[in-house]
Amino acid sequence: MDTDRHPHRHRISQGSTFEQQVGYSRAVVDGRFVFVAGTTGFDYSTMTISDDVVEQVEQALRNIDDTLTRAGSCADDVVSVRYLVPVADDFESCWPSLRRYFAQALPAATMMVVGLADPRMKIEIEVTALKPV
Repeated sequence: MDTDRHPHRHRISQGSTFEQQVGYSRAVVDGRFVFVAGTTGFDYSTMTISDDVVEQVEQALRNIDDTLTRAGSCADDVVSVRYLVPVADDFESCWPSLRRYFAQALPAATMMVVGLADPRMKIEIEVTALKPV
């Protein structure tokens, strides 16, 4: 990274094999903005994933929370969230977990039905946070 060109930008990795294989960062922090890449329900320390969509959303939120914390941010700072699900009917069972996690932030949100890279993935969540001044 050219630190002279972007002195207020840094990248965060969670060490997942996906980051290395595809070539991306879990998050990019630029000034007050924290851009968290689409995050799934994989436990990145073991590269395992549950078959249950609610367990996947809970793990994805833990992954996001870890990333936001490392960026000096938190769930309350999230301003935008995008949910990507391959099966629309799976989304409603995730609502209680999502409502709990985003209770203070109440971010702008979009849900899209899409194909995901791995058929075991039942949800992917991407967030943008704006750290307080």
